[in-house]
Amino acid sequence: MSSELLFYIIIAIIVINFIIDKILDALNAKHFNDELPDALKDVYDATEYKKSQNYKATKYKFSLITSLFSVVLTLGFLWFDGFAFVDTIARQYSNNPILTALIFFGIITIGSDILTTPFSYYSTFVIEEKFGFNKTTLKTFLLDKVKGWLMMAVVGGGILALIIWFYEVTGKHFWLYAWGLVAVFTLFMNMFYSKLIVPLFNKQAPLEAGDLRDKISAYAKTVGFKLDKIFVIDGSKRSTKANAYFSGFGSEKRVTLYDTLINDLDNEEIVAVLAHEVGHYKKKHIIFNLFASILLTGVTLYILSLFISNPALSQALGVTTPSFHIGLIAFGLLYAPISEITGLIMNVFSRAFEYQADNYAKNTYKAEPLITSLKKLSKNSLSNLTPHPAYVFMHYSHPTLLERIKNLRK
Repeated sequence: MSSELLFYIIIAIIVINFIIDKILDALNAKHFNDELPDALKDVYDATEYKKSQNYKATKYKFSLITSLFSVVLTLGFLWFDGFAFVDTIARQYSNNPILTALIFFGIITIGSDILTTPFSYYSTFVIEEKFGFNKTTLKTFLLDKVKGWLMMAVVGGGILALIIWFYEVTGKHFWLYAWGLVAVFTLFMNMFYSKLIVPLFNKQAPLEAGDLRDKISAYAKTVGFKLDKIFVIDGSKRSTKANAYFSGFGSEKRVTLYDTLINDLDNEEIVAVLAHEVGHYKKKHIIFNLFASILLTGVTLYILSLFISNPALSQALGVTTPSFHIGLIAFGLLYAPISEITGLIMNVFSRAFEYQADNYAKNTYKAEPLITSLKKLSKNSLSNLTPHPAYVFMHYSHPTLLERIKNLRK
Protein backbone atom coordinates (compact mmCIF):
# COMPACT_ATOMS: atom_id res chain seq x y z
CA MET A 1 0.00 0.00 0.00
CA SER A 2 1.42 3.39 -0.99
CA SER A 3 2.20 6.09 1.57
CA GLU A 4 -0.14 8.50 -0.24
CA LEU A 5 -3.06 6.09 0.12
CA LEU A 6 -2.23 5.58 3.81
CA PHE A 7 -2.23 9.35 4.27
CA TYR A 8 -5.74 9.70 2.84
CA ILE A 9 -6.97 6.71 4.86
CA ILE A 10 -5.73 8.45 8.02
CA ILE A 11 -7.51 11.66 7.01
CA ALA A 12 -10.71 9.72 6.29
CA ILE A 13 -10.57 7.94 9.67
CA ILE A 14 -10.22 11.23 11.54
CA VAL A 15 -13.03 12.94 9.60
CA ILE A 16 -15.44 9.98 9.78
CA ASN A 17 -14.82 9.50 13.50
CA PHE A 18 -15.47 13.21 14.08
CA ILE A 19 -18.71 13.14 12.09
CA ILE A 20 -20.00 10.05 13.91
CA ASP A 21 -19.19 11.58 17.30
CA LYS A 22 -20.93 14.85 16.45
CA ILE A 23 -24.03 13.02 15.18
CA LEU A 24 -24.21 11.07 18.46
CA ASP A 25 -23.67 14.26 20.45
CA ALA A 26 -26.46 16.01 18.54
CA LEU A 27 -28.86 13.09 19.05
CA ASN A 28 -28.06 13.13 22.75
CA ALA A 29 -28.54 16.89 22.98
CA LYS A 30 -32.08 16.57 21.60
CA HIS A 31 -33.00 14.67 24.77
CA PHE A 32 -31.71 17.28 27.22
CA ASN A 33 -35.19 18.74 27.71
CA ASP A 34 -37.14 15.48 27.88
CA GLU A 35 -39.63 15.05 30.69
CA LEU A 36 -38.20 12.92 33.47
CA PRO A 37 -39.61 9.38 33.88
CA ASP A 38 -41.78 8.88 36.96
CA ALA A 39 -39.04 6.89 38.72
CA LEU A 40 -36.68 9.87 38.46
CA LYS A 41 -38.99 12.81 39.14
CA ASP A 42 -37.81 13.01 42.75
CA VAL A 43 -34.18 13.56 41.69
CA TYR A 44 -34.65 17.21 40.69
CA ASP A 45 -37.17 19.86 41.54
CA ALA A 46 -38.13 22.28 38.74
CA THR A 47 -35.32 24.75 39.50
CA GLU A 48 -32.67 22.06 39.81
CA TYR A 49 -33.78 20.35 36.60
CA LYS A 50 -33.55 23.65 34.75
CA LYS A 51 -30.03 24.07 36.10
CA SER A 52 -29.08 20.57 34.95
CA GLN A 53 -30.44 21.30 31.48
CA ASN A 54 -28.42 24.52 31.28
CA TYR A 55 -25.31 22.67 32.43
CA LYS A 56 -25.73 19.95 29.80
CA ALA A 57 -26.36 22.52 27.05
CA THR A 58 -23.33 24.57 28.09
CA LYS A 59 -21.07 21.52 28.16
CA TYR A 60 -22.41 20.38 24.78
CA LYS A 61 -21.73 23.72 23.08
CA PHE A 62 -18.27 23.89 24.62
CA SER A 63 -17.46 20.33 23.48
CA LEU A 64 -18.40 21.30 19.91
CA ILE A 65 -15.81 24.09 20.01
CA THR A 66 -13.06 22.00 21.62
CA SER A 67 -13.56 18.97 19.38
CA LEU A 68 -13.69 21.13 16.24
CA PHE A 69 -10.48 22.87 17.31
CA SER A 70 -8.84 19.50 17.95
CA VAL A 71 -9.81 17.94 14.62
CA VAL A 72 -8.85 21.05 12.61
CA LEU A 73 -5.51 21.22 14.42
CA THR A 74 -4.84 17.52 13.77
CA LEU A 75 -5.83 17.72 10.10
CA GLY A 76 -3.76 20.87 9.61
CA PHE A 77 -0.77 19.25 11.31
CA LEU A 78 -1.06 16.27 8.96
CA TRP A 79 -1.70 18.27 5.80
CA PHE A 80 1.23 20.66 6.35
CA ASP A 81 3.67 17.92 7.44
CA GLY A 82 3.77 19.02 11.06
CA PHE A 83 5.10 15.67 12.24
CA ALA A 84 7.95 15.90 9.72
CA PHE A 85 8.75 19.41 11.01
CA VAL A 86 8.93 18.25 14.64
CA ASP A 87 10.93 15.18 13.60
CA THR A 88 13.48 17.44 11.89
CA ILE A 89 13.82 19.52 15.08
CA ALA A 90 14.27 16.38 17.20
CA ARG A 91 16.97 15.03 14.87
CA GLN A 92 18.94 18.26 15.20
CA TYR A 93 19.61 17.39 18.85
CA SER A 94 20.37 13.67 18.55
CA ASN A 95 20.76 10.84 16.07
CA ASN A 96 20.10 8.26 18.77
CA PRO A 97 16.67 6.70 18.01
CA ILE A 98 15.65 6.67 21.67
CA LEU A 99 16.65 10.27 22.40
CA THR A 100 15.16 11.45 19.10
CA ALA A 101 11.84 9.78 19.97
CA LEU A 102 11.82 11.25 23.50
CA ILE A 103 12.49 14.75 22.17
CA PHE A 104 9.86 14.29 19.44
CA PHE A 105 7.12 13.14 21.81
CA GLY A 106 8.16 15.73 24.39
CA ILE A 107 7.59 18.52 21.85
CA ILE A 108 4.30 17.02 20.65
CA THR A 109 2.95 16.40 24.17
CA ILE A 110 3.90 19.74 25.71
CA GLY A 111 2.89 21.67 22.58
CA SER A 112 -0.51 19.98 22.51
CA ASP A 113 -1.02 20.58 26.23
CA ILE A 114 -0.16 24.26 25.91
CA LEU A 115 -2.61 24.69 23.04
CA THR A 116 -5.43 22.98 24.94
CA THR A 117 -4.75 24.58 28.34
CA PRO A 118 -6.97 27.63 27.62
CA PHE A 119 -9.89 25.25 27.00
CA SER A 120 -9.12 23.34 30.19
CA TYR A 121 -8.90 26.63 32.10
CA TYR A 122 -12.22 27.83 30.72
CA SER A 123 -13.92 24.52 31.53
CA THR A 124 -12.64 24.58 35.12
CA PHE A 125 -12.80 28.25 36.06
CA VAL A 126 -15.77 29.39 33.98
CA ILE A 127 -18.18 26.50 33.30
CA GLU A 128 -17.57 24.39 36.42
CA GLU A 129 -17.35 27.57 38.50
CA LYS A 130 -20.62 28.91 37.11
CA PHE A 131 -22.51 25.77 38.12
CA GLY A 132 -20.92 25.53 41.57
CA PHE A 133 -18.61 22.56 41.03
CA ASN A 134 -15.15 24.08 40.92
CA LYS A 135 -13.00 24.21 44.04
CA THR A 136 -9.66 24.27 42.22
CA THR A 137 -7.38 27.24 42.78
CA LEU A 138 -5.14 28.60 40.04
CA LYS A 139 -2.12 27.37 42.03
CA THR A 140 -3.50 23.81 42.17
CA PHE A 141 -4.41 23.96 38.46
CA LEU A 142 -0.86 24.94 37.49
CA LEU A 143 0.79 22.51 39.90
CA ASP A 144 -1.31 19.68 38.47
CA LYS A 145 -0.04 20.60 35.01
CA VAL A 146 3.60 20.59 36.09
CA LYS A 147 3.24 17.33 38.04
CA GLY A 148 1.49 15.77 35.07
CA TRP A 149 4.33 16.76 32.76
CA LEU A 150 6.92 15.34 35.17
CA MET A 151 4.98 12.09 35.52
CA MET A 152 4.70 11.80 31.75
CA ALA A 153 8.42 12.47 31.31
CA VAL A 154 9.57 9.98 33.94
CA VAL A 155 7.02 7.17 33.56
CA GLY A 156 5.89 7.60 29.95
CA GLY A 157 9.37 8.48 28.74
CA GLY A 158 10.92 5.54 30.58
CA ILE A 159 8.47 3.02 29.14
CA LEU A 160 8.79 4.45 25.61
CA ALA A 161 12.60 4.35 25.83
CA LEU A 162 12.56 0.69 26.88
CA ILE A 163 10.12 -0.27 24.11
CA ILE A 164 12.29 1.40 21.45
CA TRP A 165 15.37 -0.27 22.95
CA PHE A 166 13.59 -3.65 22.69
CA TYR A 167 12.86 -2.84 19.04
CA GLU A 168 16.47 -1.90 18.31
CA VAL A 169 17.81 -5.05 19.98
CA THR A 170 15.25 -7.72 19.06
CA GLY A 171 13.64 -6.40 15.88
CA LYS A 172 10.18 -7.82 15.09
CA HIS A 173 10.09 -9.73 18.39
CA PHE A 174 10.14 -6.50 20.40
CA TRP A 175 6.39 -6.76 21.02
CA LEU A 176 6.83 -9.72 23.39
CA TYR A 177 9.25 -7.80 25.62
CA ALA A 178 7.15 -4.64 25.40
CA TRP A 179 4.05 -6.63 26.33
CA GLY A 180 5.82 -8.08 29.36
CA LEU A 181 6.94 -4.61 30.41
CA VAL A 182 3.47 -3.10 30.07
CA ALA A 183 1.87 -6.07 31.86
CA VAL A 184 4.23 -5.74 34.85
CA PHE A 185 3.70 -1.97 34.94
CA THR A 186 -0.09 -2.37 34.78
CA LEU A 187 -0.09 -4.87 37.66
CA PHE A 188 2.26 -2.68 39.68
CA MET A 189 0.09 0.41 39.19
CA ASN A 190 -3.05 -1.51 40.16
CA MET A 191 -1.33 -2.54 43.37
CA PHE A 192 0.36 0.69 44.40
CA TYR A 193 -1.36 3.57 42.55
CA SER A 194 -3.12 4.83 45.68
CA LYS A 195 0.03 4.59 47.76
CA LEU A 196 2.53 6.09 45.31
CA ILE A 197 0.71 8.32 42.79
CA VAL A 198 -2.37 9.70 44.56
CA PRO A 199 -0.30 11.40 47.35
CA LEU A 200 1.42 13.50 44.69
CA PHE A 201 -1.91 15.20 43.97
CA ASN A 202 -4.14 14.69 47.04
CA LYS A 203 -4.03 14.16 50.78
CA GLN A 204 -5.29 10.86 52.14
CA ALA A 205 -6.03 9.97 55.74
CA PRO A 206 -7.47 6.86 57.41
CA LEU A 207 -11.20 7.07 58.06
CA GLU A 208 -11.66 8.04 61.68
CA ALA A 209 -13.20 5.62 64.15
CA GLY A 210 -16.95 6.08 64.43
CA ASP A 211 -20.33 4.93 63.19
CA LEU A 212 -19.40 4.94 59.48
CA ARG A 213 -16.24 2.91 59.93
CA ASP A 214 -18.08 0.48 62.20
CA LYS A 215 -20.86 0.01 59.62
CA ILE A 216 -18.36 -0.58 56.82
CA SER A 217 -16.38 -3.08 58.89
CA ALA A 218 -19.54 -4.87 59.99
CA TYR A 219 -20.76 -5.24 56.41
CA ALA A 220 -17.35 -6.43 55.20
CA LYS A 221 -17.39 -9.17 57.84
CA THR A 222 -20.86 -10.38 56.83
CA VAL A 223 -19.63 -11.07 53.27
CA GLY A 224 -16.18 -12.37 54.25
CA PHE A 225 -14.36 -9.42 52.76
CA LYS A 226 -11.31 -8.32 54.74
CA LEU A 227 -11.09 -4.55 54.60
CA ASP A 228 -8.74 -2.84 57.05
CA LYS A 229 -7.55 0.08 54.94
CA ILE A 230 -10.28 2.70 54.59
CA PHE A 231 -9.09 6.16 53.52
CA VAL A 232 -10.64 9.57 52.97
CA ILE A 233 -9.27 11.74 50.15
CA ASP A 234 -9.65 15.51 49.86
CA GLY A 235 -11.64 15.46 46.62
CA SER A 236 -13.19 18.79 47.63
CA LYS A 237 -9.81 20.33 46.85
CA ARG A 238 -10.80 20.37 43.19
CA SER A 239 -14.53 19.75 42.86
CA THR A 240 -17.79 19.24 44.73
CA LYS A 241 -18.43 16.06 42.73
CA ALA A 242 -18.24 12.84 44.76
CA ASN A 243 -16.61 9.48 44.17
CA ALA A 244 -15.30 6.31 45.84
CA TYR A 245 -13.06 3.54 44.58
CA PHE A 246 -11.28 0.33 45.51
CA SER A 247 -7.67 -0.30 44.57
CA GLY A 248 -4.93 -2.86 45.11
CA PHE A 249 -4.96 -6.57 45.83
CA GLY A 250 -4.21 -8.73 48.83
CA SER A 251 -2.51 -6.80 51.62
CA GLU A 252 -2.61 -3.61 49.52
CA LYS A 253 -6.38 -3.70 49.11
CA ARG A 254 -7.99 -0.44 50.19
CA VAL A 255 -11.11 1.64 49.76
CA THR A 256 -10.88 5.39 49.23
CA LEU A 257 -13.82 7.67 49.92
CA TYR A 258 -13.97 11.25 48.68
CA ASP A 259 -14.75 13.68 51.48
CA THR A 260 -17.51 15.02 49.22
CA LEU A 261 -19.11 11.55 49.19
CA ILE A 262 -19.16 11.49 52.99
CA ASN A 263 -20.76 14.94 53.01
CA ASP A 264 -23.37 14.09 50.35
CA LEU A 265 -24.54 10.68 51.54
CA ASP A 266 -25.66 9.24 54.86
CA ASN A 267 -23.87 6.23 56.35
CA GLU A 268 -26.37 3.66 55.06
CA GLU A 269 -25.96 5.00 51.52
CA ILE A 270 -22.17 4.96 51.73
CA VAL A 271 -22.17 1.33 52.88
CA ALA A 272 -24.54 0.48 50.00
CA VAL A 273 -22.13 2.12 47.53
CA LEU A 274 -19.25 0.12 49.02
CA ALA A 275 -21.35 -3.05 48.82
CA HIS A 276 -21.61 -2.40 45.09
CA GLU A 277 -17.81 -2.04 44.87
CA VAL A 278 -17.31 -5.22 46.92
CA GLY A 279 -19.57 -6.90 44.35
CA HIS A 280 -17.06 -6.03 41.63
CA TYR A 281 -14.34 -7.80 43.64
CA LYS A 282 -16.46 -10.82 44.51
CA LYS A 283 -17.59 -11.24 40.89
CA LYS A 284 -13.95 -11.02 39.69
CA HIS A 285 -14.67 -7.97 37.53
CA ILE A 286 -11.43 -6.29 38.61
CA ILE A 287 -9.41 -9.32 37.53
CA PHE A 288 -11.32 -9.59 34.23
CA ASN A 289 -10.77 -5.93 33.37
CA LEU A 290 -7.11 -6.10 34.32
CA PHE A 291 -6.33 -9.15 32.20
CA ALA A 292 -8.56 -8.00 29.34
CA SER A 293 -6.55 -4.77 29.26
CA ILE A 294 -3.27 -6.69 29.26
CA LEU A 295 -4.52 -9.05 26.53
CA LEU A 296 -5.68 -6.17 24.32
CA THR A 297 -2.32 -4.47 24.82
CA GLY A 298 -0.57 -7.64 23.67
CA VAL A 299 -2.75 -7.92 20.56
CA THR A 300 -2.15 -4.26 19.73
CA LEU A 301 1.62 -4.58 20.16
CA TYR A 302 1.66 -7.72 17.99
CA ILE A 303 -0.21 -5.95 15.19
CA LEU A 304 2.16 -2.99 15.61
CA SER A 305 5.14 -5.33 15.18
CA LEU A 306 3.77 -6.45 11.79
CA PHE A 307 3.68 -2.92 10.39
CA ILE A 308 6.19 -0.77 12.29
CA SER A 309 9.09 -1.63 9.96
CA ASN A 310 7.13 -0.61 6.86
CA PRO A 311 8.61 2.73 5.63
CA ALA A 312 5.21 3.66 4.17
CA LEU A 313 3.98 4.41 7.70
CA SER A 314 6.56 7.16 8.22
CA GLN A 315 6.26 8.39 4.65
CA ALA A 316 2.48 8.74 5.07
CA LEU A 317 3.21 11.49 7.61
CA GLY A 318 5.69 13.20 5.29
CA VAL A 319 8.84 11.80 6.91
CA THR A 320 11.28 10.35 4.36
CA THR A 321 13.57 8.75 6.97
CA PRO A 322 11.62 5.89 8.59
CA SER A 323 11.67 5.73 12.38
CA PHE A 324 9.90 3.89 15.18
CA HIS A 325 8.34 7.01 16.69
CA ILE A 326 6.84 8.29 13.43
CA GLY A 327 5.60 4.82 12.53
CA LEU A 328 4.03 4.61 15.99
CA ILE A 329 2.08 7.84 15.39
CA ALA A 330 0.83 6.65 11.99
CA PHE A 331 -0.10 3.24 13.38
CA GLY A 332 -2.01 4.85 16.24
CA LEU A 333 -4.06 6.92 13.80
CA LEU A 334 -4.78 3.92 11.57
CA TYR A 335 -5.63 1.71 14.55
CA ALA A 336 -8.28 4.14 15.86
CA PRO A 337 -11.29 2.27 14.37
CA ILE A 338 -10.18 -1.00 16.01
CA SER A 339 -9.73 0.84 19.31
CA GLU A 340 -13.29 2.13 18.98
CA ILE A 341 -14.59 -1.39 18.47
CA THR A 342 -12.66 -2.86 21.42
CA GLY A 343 -13.76 0.06 23.58
CA LEU A 344 -17.36 -0.58 22.58
CA ILE A 345 -17.05 -4.27 23.51
CA MET A 346 -15.49 -3.40 26.88
CA ASN A 347 -18.36 -0.98 27.57
CA VAL A 348 -20.86 -3.78 26.94
CA PHE A 349 -19.06 -5.94 29.51
CA SER A 350 -18.78 -3.01 31.91
CA ARG A 351 -22.52 -2.28 31.84
CA ALA A 352 -23.26 -5.97 32.50
CA PHE A 353 -20.80 -5.93 35.40
CA GLU A 354 -22.52 -2.89 36.91
CA TYR A 355 -25.82 -4.77 37.00
CA GLN A 356 -24.09 -7.73 38.65
CA ALA A 357 -22.46 -5.48 41.27
CA ASP A 358 -25.81 -3.76 41.93
CA ASN A 359 -27.44 -7.16 42.41
CA TYR A 360 -24.70 -8.18 44.81
CA ALA A 361 -25.25 -5.02 46.87
CA LYS A 362 -29.02 -5.59 46.81
CA ASN A 363 -28.70 -9.21 47.95
CA THR A 364 -26.01 -8.73 50.61
CA TYR A 365 -27.09 -5.33 51.93
CA LYS A 366 -30.07 -3.26 50.79
CA ALA A 367 -31.39 -1.94 47.48
CA GLU A 368 -33.07 1.25 48.71
CA PRO A 369 -30.01 3.07 50.13
CA LEU A 370 -28.13 2.29 46.91
CA ILE A 371 -31.00 3.76 44.89
CA THR A 372 -31.11 6.94 46.98
CA SER A 373 -27.32 7.27 46.83
CA LEU A 374 -27.36 7.00 43.02
CA LYS A 375 -30.08 9.64 42.86
CA LYS A 376 -28.19 12.00 45.14
CA LEU A 377 -24.93 11.58 43.24
CA SER A 378 -26.73 12.18 39.94
CA LYS A 379 -28.42 15.28 41.32
CA ASN A 380 -25.23 16.71 42.80
CA SER A 381 -23.32 16.28 39.53
CA LEU A 382 -26.26 17.54 37.38
CA SER A 383 -26.15 14.28 35.41
CA ASN A 384 -28.07 13.71 32.19
CA LEU A 385 -30.97 11.44 33.18
CA THR A 386 -32.45 11.11 29.67
CA PRO A 387 -29.55 10.23 27.33
CA HIS A 388 -30.16 8.95 23.79
CA PRO A 389 -29.91 5.12 23.60
CA ALA A 390 -27.34 5.25 20.77
CA TYR A 391 -25.14 7.58 22.81
CA VAL A 392 -25.42 5.26 25.81
CA PHE A 393 -24.50 2.24 23.68
CA MET A 394 -21.43 3.92 22.23
CA HIS A 395 -20.09 5.83 25.22
CA TYR A 396 -21.52 4.70 28.57
CA SER A 397 -19.53 2.29 30.74
CA HIS A 398 -22.45 2.26 33.22
CA PRO A 399 -26.16 1.69 32.62
CA THR A 400 -28.32 4.81 32.92
CA LEU A 401 -29.72 5.72 36.32
CA LEU A 402 -33.24 4.69 35.24
CA GLU A 403 -32.03 1.26 34.09
CA ARG A 404 -30.13 0.68 37.33
CA ILE A 405 -33.11 1.64 39.46
CA LYS A 406 -35.41 -0.67 37.49
CA ASN A 407 -32.94 -3.51 38.00
CA LEU A 408 -32.55 -2.82 41.73
CA ARG A 409 -36.31 -2.83 42.25
CA LYS A 410 -36.93 -6.17 40.53
